[in-house]
Amino acid sequence: MSTAQLERAAPVAADARTGVLDRVGRLRHTSPGRLQLILAALVSLALLTGLVTGLTAAAAADGTDDLGNRAQPLLVEAETIYSALADADTTAAQAFLAGGLEPTALTRRYEDDLDRANAALTSAARRTPEQGRSADAIRRLSADVTRYAGLVSSARANNRQGLPIGASYLSSASALSRDSLQPQAQALLQAARSEVDDGYGAARSSWWAALLVILLIALLGALLRAQLYLSRATHRTFNLPLVAATAGTVVLALAVGGVLIAQRAHLSEADTEGSRPVALLAEARIAALRERGDEALTLAARSGEGTLEVDFDTTTGRLNELLSDASRSTVDSYPSLAVRSAITKHGAYVSAHDQVRELDNGGDYDGAVALAIGPQTSQIFTGVTDDIGRALENRKDVFSDEISDAGRGLGPLTVLGPLLALIVCGLIIAGLRARLEEYR
Repeated sequence: MSTAQLERAAPVAADARTGVLDRVGRLRHTSPGRLQLILAALVSLALLTGLVTGLTAAAAADGTDDLGNRAQPLLVEAETIYSALADADTTAAQAFLAGGLEPTALTRRYEDDLDRANAALTSAARRTPEQGRSADAIRRLSADVTRYAGLVSSARANNRQGLPIGASYLSSASALSRDSLQPQAQALLQAARSEVDDGYGAARSSWWAALLVILLIALLGALLRAQLYLSRATHRTFNLPLVAATAGTVVLALAVGGVLIAQRAHLSEADTEGSRPVALLAEARIAALRERGDEALTLAARSGEGTLEVDFDTTTGRLNELLSDASRSTVDSYPSLAVRSAITKHGAYVSAHDQVRELDNGGDYDGAVALAIGPQTSQIFTGVTDDIGRALENRKDVFSDEISDAGRGLGPLTVLGPLLALIVCGLIIAGLRARLEEYR
């Protein structure tokens, strides 16, 4: 376009805008003109309200579905990966302590741990985008699990033959687990927790909800003012179509308020009674498994009061805090009872561990090993993890139930909300068109 054409187009556009403003100004000075402006404003506001109602409900439904079907399951899978790897490390060390041919039960448990970790990694990979912290952690974990399994296999093969190098392979496997596998699993767990937190924000759709509230208030106010104007201008008390439109708007507001308030209540319950206890209990189970691993690896390495024992003491303190927090994190009695049972059994396990250390430090290594991997200590420790696991599963079920309840009503509101707004538009047109026809 040439400069001359641009110069001619600018005044044309300005004239068009001026013409629209002049026409609106002229309409304001006549009764039918004012009715036309009121009609246009009310219909536009009602249409916009219907559109935002549908968008708000759709955004809330999508966020709730993503939270329940992707973010929270990813958190559970990350915890499964972490706990399975920690338990595999512990079980491999315990099997090594048994000497010679490993007990079948421990071998099966170790293999089941790796199978669980690999299955959870595969599932988690499907729930994460190809780029990002979670995807990077999953790729590194998948590669390192294979390396770890190879080192443990070498340790077991040499241990069966009574070769001392088996302990070196086990030490390398444990170092890989603790320095690479478990930190990566922890990073994945933290990323999953962040996604859950973000998921709650997306499910609440606060910005859309705030805009919808403003529009509903504006539409109700505009309808009431329009009826007041018509009452004064026409000396008629009621305009029945506009009264019906106002009632329809009130119904829409009540429906929106009821659905969104119920959704937020269930989301809050899912968070306080589901996600938060799940996070605490997941970390508690991992800490318990790390304790057991420290004990077994200390004996396998014959390191006495070394760094692993220091880590045991640190982990014990952290586990006590986690269990205490978990016991107070829910109002339901069942998980609280399970956690309190875990606290009691954990105290008994720590006492048994102290006896193991006394035997080892006193020179009775075989007695220390027998007590550490024997049925009594193993049963006590299994009781700790089983109690934590039961409480964890209970909280997962609570989360699933609350998320399911949170999503109810959002789907129908996505369709019925805009439909009701269209009905309101029709009533507005019917109410004002009758008044406009009186001027013809």
